[in-house]
Amino acid sequence: MTKLLIVETSPRGEHSISRAMTGRFVAAWKAAHPDGAMVHRDLAQTDLAFVTAPWLQAYFTPPGQHGPEMKDTLRLSDALVGEVLAADHIVIATPVYNYNVPAALKAWVDHIVRKGLTLGLDGKGLVTGKRATILLASGGVYTEGSPIRERDIATTYLRMILGVIGITDVTVVAGGGAKAVDTGGQTMAAFITNLEPEIHRAAAA
Repeated sequence: MTKLLIVETSPRGEHSISRAMTGRFVAAWKAAHPDGAMVHRDLAQTDLAFVTAPWLQAYFTPPGQHGPEMKDTLRLSDALVGEVLAADHIVIATPVYNYNVPAALKAWVDHIVRKGLTLGLDGKGLVTGKRATILLASGGVYTEGSPIRERDIATTYLRMILGVIGITDVTVVAGGGAKAVDTGGQTMAAFITNLEPEIHRAAAA
């Protein structure tokens, strides 16, 4: 049974373009994988703390030496790592804020890049044999030929992080020019429909 992990970031609810992309992806994925299982991790609804000194102390302490407090400190991080390890396909849906990912998604990354769990002690990724899809909604257009292509930090960052933990089969569906929806130049439905072929290909694989 194929297992899908959806990680969403946008706080905008029904007004979110990246969430609309996710909705279209999930519908296509369910059609292609009728017996599949899906876990939905909504970072806008997750009390995800940034890395703190107690968290780092627990991180660098061997698990066999963890007391109740350290175990509690890493509990959510352990759960997030478990979701990644259990999935066959990971979808990260996110808006772009100032050319990079939102703080909540960066926090998620900090919690799931864990030595001994997703990253070997030798620096090699342990999350192998999986694929990932990035659904990206951005005001700017960063695809090939764009005069601001070098500002596509979010895609570069997410590809790099996924590669660090061992996931190299990565598909990016770039929803550039999304500001047209917010300014009323295009409807949400029309914007998503333009991306539908790419979304369907990623979901059907």
